[in-house]
Amino acid sequence: MIFVNHNNTNPYFNHAAEQYILENFEDECFMLWRNEPCILIGKNQNTLAEVNMDYIKEKNIKVVRRLTGGGAVFNDLGNINFTFIAKNTEDVSSNFRKFTAPLLKALQSLEVNAEFSGRNDLTIGGKKFSGNAQYYHKDKVLHHGTLLFSSSMTDLSKALKVNPLKLKDKGVKSVVSRVANISEHLKEDMTVLEFKNYVVDFVMNIYCEKELYEFTKEDLRKIDKIIEERFNSWDWNFGNSPKYTYSKQKRFKGGTIQLNFDVSHGRIKELKFYGDFFFTKDIKELEDKFIGLKHEEEEIKNFLEKSSIEDYIKAVEFQDILELMF
Repeated sequence: MIFVNHNNTNPYFNHAAEQYILENFEDECFMLWRNEPCILIGKNQNTLAEVNMDYIKEKNIKVVRRLTGGGAVFNDLGNINFTFIAKNTEDVSSNFRKFTAPLLKALQSLEVNAEFSGRNDLTIGGKKFSGNAQYYHKDKVLHHGTLLFSSSMTDLSKALKVNPLKLKDKGVKSVVSRVANISEHLKEDMTVLEFKNYVVDFVMNIYCEKELYEFTKEDLRKIDKIIEERFNSWDWNFGNSPKYTYSKQKRFKGGTIQLNFDVSHGRIKELKFYGDFFFTKDIKELEDKFIGLKHEEEEIKNFLEKSSIEDYIKAVEFQDILELMF
């Protein structure tokens, strides 16, 4: 087994690197990596239903959709992610215990009472510190998971806190779990990087191998291409959400407005205004102009700034409609 060694903390890079290794390396691989603050969305989730958009914009927290299923998780530099890529044999497929066993042994060697729990979690005293997921490609399996070490619990709770927008989606909703940082349960203090190095040495000793691999310039070029095509793409991170219906109502100076619309592949498919507002032009003209737009703040804002909203709804400005959209 090869240990892929790098220190890049860009979440787009790290997920592209996983895909690149999965699709191109023959050897079984192990990788430990950290992300700058970000939300990792499960493959089948509705991004807007999982993320507190106001908070992540304020804190400059990125959003990245994973290849794997499961729920949304928060990452920062106090969290370590681990990845195993192996042949998809009968004893490996959907075998979460097999891949998490080395991590549990590493923690138990530090006198941390960690255990496997439920479908795919690792816990300490009933509190979750690791969630795990798998993705399959040809004859290989990618297994990855989180290791909360010293993450900000404030950011974790606020970034994933869902603002009730009456989203009725068909995706998988995240379950809010009680969580714990590993650092709180260590007998002796360690930094997150000391812990990372300890885990690397421990796991590689289990496999009796210490072969290190550093990405070449050609590797990095191909990883950058995957970033551009997928992981730094709005279409992947937001547009790939399941279909959903959005509804929001608010009272403005010009009256009460309720806005309903359907979104498919991240784009508005049907939109209707309801309320006791006064209008000058046929409101359907305005409704039709929204069709095909991304349900994304910058695009909607640019559209509204050019749309003369006051020509359709009296005493209502474009900022009011923008507020209704998110």
